[in-house]
Amino acid sequence: MADPRSDVENLNTKNGNFICGVVEGFYGRPWTTEQRKDLFQKLKKWGMDSYLYAPKDDYKHRAYWRELYTVEEAEHLTGLISAARENGINFYYALSPGLDITYSSAKEVCALKRKLEQVSQFGCDAFALLFDDIEPEMSEADKEVFQSFAHAQVSITNEIYEHLSHPRFLVCPTQYCAARAMPTVQNSEYLNTLGSKLAPEINIMWTGAKVITRVITVESIEEITEVLRRPPVIWDNLHANDYDQKRVFLGPYQGRSPDLIPKLRGVLTNPNCEYGANFVGIHTLAQWSRCSVDGKRDLNDSVSADIKLETETEDGGLGEDVPSSLPANTYHPRHALHNAILEWLPEFGRTKQAWGPITKPQPTLALPLPLPLPLPPLVPSVNTCISLTTTTTNTASLALQHNNNQLHALAEVCSTINGNDSLMQPISLNGVGGAPVMNSLISENKVLMNEPMDCNTTPNNSPAHVKNPSTDVPMTENTGSSGSLTMQVEPAIPAGTNSQCNMLIDGNSADTNHINDSEKINKDRELRVQDLSLLCDLFYLPFEHGSQGVQLLQEFNWLKSNAFVVTSNAHSQLQKKPEVEEWFERSARLAEFSSSVNSLFQRLTFCSNRELLYDLYPYVWDMRGVISLLNSYIKWLASGHFPQMVGNYTTGNYTWFSKGWKESFMSGDQEPWVFRGGLTADLQRLIPVDSGSDLFVYKAPDIPTSKIYTVRPYIIEDEMAVYDVCRKTCIEDAHLSQMMTEHPDLVPDRFVGAFLTFSPELCFVVEDETGIVGYACAALDAKQFQAKLQVAWLPEMCSKYPTEMADSSSLPAQEMIRWFHSFKSDGDAVADSIKTQHPSTMTCSLLSSVFDQSVAKRLVICVLAALRANGSFGVHVPVNSQDRPLIEFYNKLGFIELTPGSNPPLDRTILLGRAF
Repeated sequence: MADPRSDVENLNTKNGNFICGVVEGFYGRPWTTEQRKDLFQKLKKWGMDSYLYAPKDDYKHRAYWRELYTVEEAEHLTGLISAARENGINFYYALSPGLDITYSSAKEVCALKRKLEQVSQFGCDAFALLFDDIEPEMSEADKEVFQSFAHAQVSITNEIYEHLSHPRFLVCPTQYCAARAMPTVQNSEYLNTLGSKLAPEINIMWTGAKVITRVITVESIEEITEVLRRPPVIWDNLHANDYDQKRVFLGPYQGRSPDLIPKLRGVLTNPNCEYGANFVGIHTLAQWSRCSVDGKRDLNDSVSADIKLETETEDGGLGEDVPSSLPANTYHPRHALHNAILEWLPEFGRTKQAWGPITKPQPTLALPLPLPLPLPPLVPSVNTCISLTTTTTNTASLALQHNNNQLHALAEVCSTINGNDSLMQPISLNGVGGAPVMNSLISENKVLMNEPMDCNTTPNNSPAHVKNPSTDVPMTENTGSSGSLTMQVEPAIPAGTNSQCNMLIDGNSADTNHINDSEKINKDRELRVQDLSLLCDLFYLPFEHGSQGVQLLQEFNWLKSNAFVVTSNAHSQLQKKPEVEEWFERSARLAEFSSSVNSLFQRLTFCSNRELLYDLYPYVWDMRGVISLLNSYIKWLASGHFPQMVGNYTTGNYTWFSKGWKESFMSGDQEPWVFRGGLTADLQRLIPVDSGSDLFVYKAPDIPTSKIYTVRPYIIEDEMAVYDVCRKTCIEDAHLSQMMTEHPDLVPDRFVGAFLTFSPELCFVVEDETGIVGYACAALDAKQFQAKLQVAWLPEMCSKYPTEMADSSSLPAQEMIRWFHSFKSDGDAVADSIKTQHPSTMTCSLLSSVFDQSVAKRLVICVLAALRANGSFGVHVPVNSQDRPLIEFYNKLGFIELTPGSNPPLDRTILLGRAF
């Protein structure tokens, strides 16, 4: 649906005095040529006029700015410039020479002129020089020539501007926001020098109060305009996400009143790294640029009589007053968001191929100071990936074989989360010395080695001074490094392929769900306006969650804090109390919300636009898993299996609404990378597990899958299904398969039966559309658990499996049956410190068909949260001392040996544990 205000233009836009468009200025994987051409068409459609080519990690923009373009590169860049001109878009070509340029060197100035002259020959008539994110220090040679750093930049900029015969020209200063103005904006010698010495026709870029500014005020723009002697062009990082791999911003353009437009020379938005995720941000900026009235401020003033306010429900907002209609010149962010969503929806139905497997385009390596525009990722405070799988609670050697195949399968999956996902290593700002250098002008699926191409004659002082020629090399499918561009994959993988991808397809992989144009689309699989509204609310803006995201935080926090009303004490009587009815009503709403997110997730995987799917899938997949985990925990609370202390405990440090946090988040006083992870992380913080952030580190599937796994509390009707999972995970071992035939219940009785009997309140199952595919069980006090084992469980097992039965059974069955008759508690051998710090024990098992590593982690988080709510802060896992693969597996997942340095005898138990 077209915007009803499409023909209305702000006066500045109409008379050509307002630059409005997009700057591709982020760190990470650049956009492709086809994506840029698609952008030009959209900019034309929406009445915008400018595009600034400045991808920080593209080959010859920053790292090797001196290098001239080859014939092939020139053809691609010429094609881009021509495509922009055909759509009426001003193509600004930018260089970032500030990392290593010597301003006083005639050779350097000559190289810069030659590079821009070459681009001008491609048809470009607008240029920019960017001096952001560099050390504000001059070389010794420059200090002898220039009075200051600002004078050096002004000199070279003015000279280039004159040499190119006064084209459209932009410059980004080193002090590009108020927070970097030294000592203040008004007293900055650097900014005042730029304002007084730079040619008045050259436009200067400015990000606002900070690198990412929550609200840009008229007063702040008037202040910088006075200093610069010209209105600034806003380089707007509101939707930039290259500083956090967990966040993408789908909310509307806001925090900038239309009152700013007459005060500015223009606005260029530097948006998400994922091209497909920028529809709303750019579309709403276009709407804003055509307005002159601030709808959020003025709805209750002069225009209120002409506007009808309704509670937004149709497109997903809950309880927020939003205008159902507006005068053509009035801007309201939520109204603009609704308009953008209506136009965005058809994009998901466009048949477009994807380049896979899925990778995040943001850089995953921390960059040293000075900070980029915006800041690159900080080193996350998480440990290596942790998962938990089946183990034992005894010293029998057969315990080592239980689910061993599954342990190694999950270890293989976890090993794919390498340092790029968790432990980030610094690289140099010039893009060499470890990070791939990209060339998006040549190919979407190739990168270049770190050496520059030996093409035209240029000064021999490019970064690293390496002159060995290299050629383009195709990327392998093993991506995950910053900016890695990926290979094209076929829509389907042969059924016989023995790979993880094949398992995903067996589990309803999304690329086997690809819908051809000739096929009739199932209406239940079509994305709806409500779905996209929910999507945008879950991934809103750097300083604000969408209304539905806020409601989710509030509901979960309330349910957790008030769970004491549904304790097991007098449960049947409590059911009739109003506060209990309210608790269950609100828990049902949370379950409905979780179901809505599941529907969004599944409909997204079925969409025809695979490129757009690949951009959004990792975020939605992660968010769906976290919300499902919250719902699982609330279901456990609903069972009433926890002490009265939960009411006080859950109102502690785990609430997102703790004092100061919400206010700091929404104020904009801090840069948004302080609040890493966005709504996903805020939801995780509500789960009562300390030292558990590592359990939220996992890799999204390389190929989208619509398969959904649900974790829920165990109920007595699940017993046979849990036994069946235990059998299946063991029967894969040939050593145990004969025993399964002889005594089908022997292994389940041995490994999981006692947990289900004596500790059902701490047991969870995971299920998919086929039924239960995994379980995790725990005992709050291992010592008491073993005592119950001896008193109530072992006598029953000895009766069920008499010693005479062992004589006629296979060797594995003999050993396991005799274990029941000769069991000795190892509780006395456990040190008092271990009993105190890791009092609980647990077991976990998943079918080998479950290759989604997040499933095991969500199972474990539920168990740990349940133990924590019952007063335990540590869990241990007994492992045979000689089973090095199993020990290494748990070490890799973050478990540590609780008795290091000891030398236990052969076939004895050691304890691995973790605190939470």
